Amino acid sequence: MKRLCFIFALAVFAAVSSCGNKTTESSDNQSNQETTNETTMNTTMQDLLTRRSIRSYTDQIPPKEVIEEICEAGTYAPTGMNRQAPIIIAVTNREVRDEMSRLNASVMGADNDPFYGAPVVLVVLADSTAAMTWKEDGSLVMGNLLNAAHAKGLGSCWIHRAKEVFETEEGKAILAGLGIDTNKYVGIGNCILGYVNGDYPEARPRKENYVYWIE
Repeated sequence: MKRLCFIFALAVFAAVSSCGNKTTESSDNQSNQETTNETTMNTTMQDLLTRRSIRSYTDQIPPKEVIEEICEAGTYAPTGMNRQAPIIIAVTNREVRDEMSRLNASVMGADNDPFYGAPVVLVVLADSTAAMTWKEDGSLVMGNLLNAAHAKGLGSCWIHRAKEVFETEEGKAILAGLGIDTNKYVGIGNCILGYVNGDYPEARPRKENYVYWIE
């Protein structure tokens, strides 16, 4: 009888110890996850606060894998009713890039390079028939691209006049060559990409009364 009681006591002790170990392990895992989440949040906030618009680039093209990651970030921007109206055209071909630069400059009546020497252009267009929010959706994609580029160590800048460029015959020909319906898709913006040439610009002070509170 004493032997049975002793064995039972050992079993109970083992069960309690196991439960305690699992609780400790679960607590450690939760703590590690919270630390990881906090680190990720801090990194994201830092990227958002330190991104700048870059207007001087080297001619070195970033690795294709990096450009693909940036484009992927763009595809995860929120869209109205999840219709995913926007599309992205990644241009690394120098001839096409220069043609787009020329068309963009001609819209302004200028002859300079509106892309500031950046070797990569990510063009965002949106299907104007997909959702009422197509313009806003495309703008959110642009924002993701700009921030993702900074997170990957690249400079970027939003260059306007994508709408006007792709309303020209030359612009429509570029879209048609990719099988894109020129009657549906409208240009939103150009996200130029590349390595920063020179010093990284300092942030200008934020204006007063940027945020209003209703509490």
